[in-house]
Amino acid sequence: MEVVEPSVTYSSINDRSGHAFWCQSGEDVDPDDVDNFRRKLKYFFMNPCEKFRARGRKPWKLLLQILKIAIITIQLVSFGLSNQMVVTFKEENLIAFKHLFLKGYTDRTDATYAVYTRSEVHDRIYFAVYQYLNLQNLTVGNHAYDKTGDNYTPLSLCQDFYKNGSIYPGNETFEIDPQIETECIEISPLQPFENGTVFPSNFTLDFKRLLSVNIYFTLKAINLQTVRHHELPDCYDFTVTITFNNKAHSGKIKITLQNDVDINECRDWNVAGASPRNIHYLLLFDSFIILACLTSLILCSRSVINGIKLQFEYTAFFLTRYNKEVPWSDRMEFVNGWYILIIVSDTLTIIGSILKIEIQTKNLTSYDICSILLGTSTMLVWVGVIRYLGFFQKYNILILTLRAAFPNVIRFCCCAAMIYLGYCFCGWIVLGPYHDKFRTLNTVTECLFSLINGDDMFPTFKGMQQKSYLVWLFSRLYLYSFISLFIYMVLSLFIALITDTYETIKQHQREGFPATELHTFMAECKDLPNSGRYRLEKDASSCFSCCSRFDELEERLEG
Repeated sequence: MEVVEPSVTYSSINDRSGHAFWCQSGEDVDPDDVDNFRRKLKYFFMNPCEKFRARGRKPWKLLLQILKIAIITIQLVSFGLSNQMVVTFKEENLIAFKHLFLKGYTDRTDATYAVYTRSEVHDRIYFAVYQYLNLQNLTVGNHAYDKTGDNYTPLSLCQDFYKNGSIYPGNETFEIDPQIETECIEISPLQPFENGTVFPSNFTLDFKRLLSVNIYFTLKAINLQTVRHHELPDCYDFTVTITFNNKAHSGKIKITLQNDVDINECRDWNVAGASPRNIHYLLLFDSFIILACLTSLILCSRSVINGIKLQFEYTAFFLTRYNKEVPWSDRMEFVNGWYILIIVSDTLTIIGSILKIEIQTKNLTSYDICSILLGTSTMLVWVGVIRYLGFFQKYNILILTLRAAFPNVIRFCCCAAMIYLGYCFCGWIVLGPYHDKFRTLNTVTECLFSLINGDDMFPTFKGMQQKSYLVWLFSRLYLYSFISLFIYMVLSLFIALITDTYETIKQHQREGFPATELHTFMAECKDLPNSGRYRLEKDASSCFSCCSRFDELEERLEG
């Protein structure tokens, strides 16, 4: 489509920064000025290599992104190895505590560890307290009691129970005061016991009112495995909680052991051949990453701002010269989504690196938050590499297919999600009492998503209890209809949607993409990048002189 340039009268129009890009009034615009504007637009949409040939501008952002890929990946691997040692040490200590303080515990009984008689409850409590008092003679690790000043921190044995209650199941009568009271006693590691026992005689349990029994104590340990990786060991505080849960009063008291971990810097240390310089090198490297990401953030933000300013200029040009509005599809061409992605990645990296520095200096222990930030930023950095592969036509098809199919995919997923949620709620309320995979809404969504991908089908059918024939029959209709609908129809339509978009993109690559008004306008500029026509002139007499001088200043600042 050829754009016709009629003669119109127009006045000065300023962009938001106050720079006038049309200065004439009552006469036609010089064709050279329009060519300069086309050339300016064409230069904006060039890739870094073409911009280098056009104006000799060094591709600093490209080089910086390549540098970021290397240093951020190194940072993530270093943090991942350190975090792996921390996670392994915490998990192994948790398993060790379960074997030390839970009588008869095995790894296979983790989900169903429970007791059913009063004697078993007392026996497990006695065992946990006795193991704690004899910890120094039992553990094979470097565990020790916690101290507050010169005194050992005692173990706390607490029970939660209803304030008052008279329960007679045989007569189907009860009287209960739902107010909960807590009674605790403290047991010091060096405290002598009555009659040579390890349990005080004044602690009794009323099982009819009993809600839970909780045992709290704190142990200390040092993670020495970091020494082999030239890192200073960390000192750990493990706050262990053993819970006997009797809230259901069903005859089954479930026993769980959990520990909260607090990581601290050791007060005094002496490692042969070690020095604190290693951590200083890591802090210096993290500071360099923050500086690199901050520079990238500034450059990409400036490019986004320049694109928005050029969009206003182009919109004003079309409104003034052709008296027509620019569609939003053309306006969004000036907003580079890859720069937005890099800005988000840089922001996450900067925050994650600051948290990493705080963790290394033992001011914080937010390993999970830091891992999420650094992991997400590294993922986005590597995804951003696709942008530079997209400069080659053979590698660009993935980006084009995703961009073209995205609106249709979102609309399709919204419709499919309504059906999916309907099945989720139905399965949860009907099949939940009869099937473990439908017991909670979260497990229902996971189970159905697995079924969509053809996974775990037979165990799902087989796990349905047959206590109610009506529910069993309903489960068959429910599962068969869901599998048939989503695998044979929804999933097939989803794949067909992507495939059709892919075929359309391949056809456009062979025959050419439909030209928008923006690309048609720029296509009239036939100047090649190495023609020298894109060089900025120092003296310009056209109405673009103010904008040209502003662009020249930006080029100098960037160079």
